[in-house]
Amino acid sequence: MHKSLASVHSFSFMALLFLPLFFILFVPSTNAGSWPPSPGYYPSSKFRSMSFYKGYRNLWGPDHQNVDNNGITIWLDRTSGSGFKSVKPFRSGYFSASIKLQPGYTAGVITAFYLSNNEAHPGYHDEVDIEFLGTTFGKPYTLQTNVYIRGSGDGRIIGREMKFHLWFDPTKNFHHYAILWSPKEIIFFVDDVPIRRYPRKSVATFPLRPMWVYGSIWDASSWATEDGKYKADYRYQPFIGKFTNFKASGCTAYAPRRCHPVSASPFRSGGLTGQQYRVMQWVQSHYLVYNYCKDYKRDHSLTPECWR
Repeated sequence: MHKSLASVHSFSFMALLFLPLFFILFVPSTNAGSWPPSPGYYPSSKFRSMSFYKGYRNLWGPDHQNVDNNGITIWLDRTSGSGFKSVKPFRSGYFSASIKLQPGYTAGVITAFYLSNNEAHPGYHDEVDIEFLGTTFGKPYTLQTNVYIRGSGDGRIIGREMKFHLWFDPTKNFHHYAILWSPKEIIFFVDDVPIRRYPRKSVATFPLRPMWVYGSIWDASSWATEDGKYKADYRYQPFIGKFTNFKASGCTAYAPRRCHPVSASPFRSGGLTGQQYRVMQWVQSHYLVYNYCKDYKRDHSLTPECWR
């Protein structure tokens, strides 16, 4: 009897001794894999920052923005939003900014950083978007990337959306968001981590005309949050977007033909390294929440790049 009890106590002691080791080896951490691996290359470090007025000007809502030497704060209330635009148009380049978003209830509100030529080609324009779709209490922001070509964003809209959640809270600190646009590809980055690559597969499905760089905040209640289910609620105004650490480097529309497109990898020819590709695939497997090419309700005869 006593020997049996001793054995039980001995077994219990050994079980307690090895229990922590079991959890270390076999029970995954709730935070395991939440942060992307290192991309191994950091394109933002290759381009010089500039002050707001060196590269940009007010476009609309001048009384809803505040500019300091390096950055700009823009806001939306029930009277107006605000936007800014680059001084020069570009035909390729690396374009980025560090952005901090509004916390709390932001449904219906879009904070955007994007390329466009809609003023030069109204009704028939090209556009490359990074858009932060506002949200409700307790739910994360959605980062939407999109590409419009030759009027596919005008009238009958044909978008090429890929949407992501982020591995951090974009309202706590500034994070760096970037678009690399060359004649062969478009790559979207978050803190130097590539999240999407849109290659040129045909002239018909790729923007090639010069574009300007824009930033804005505006009310998109009709579609922004859960397909318009939740609207902007101006009891929570103003809705604020902060931009700083601007970078815009590449070939302007006025540059000579010999101007070589910049790269976001060590390769002068562009593309991504193997490590950058793997990190991009990791992000898409963990944080991608919508891919237009996988939406079977869409008419993919209008987006042939999905199956080529």
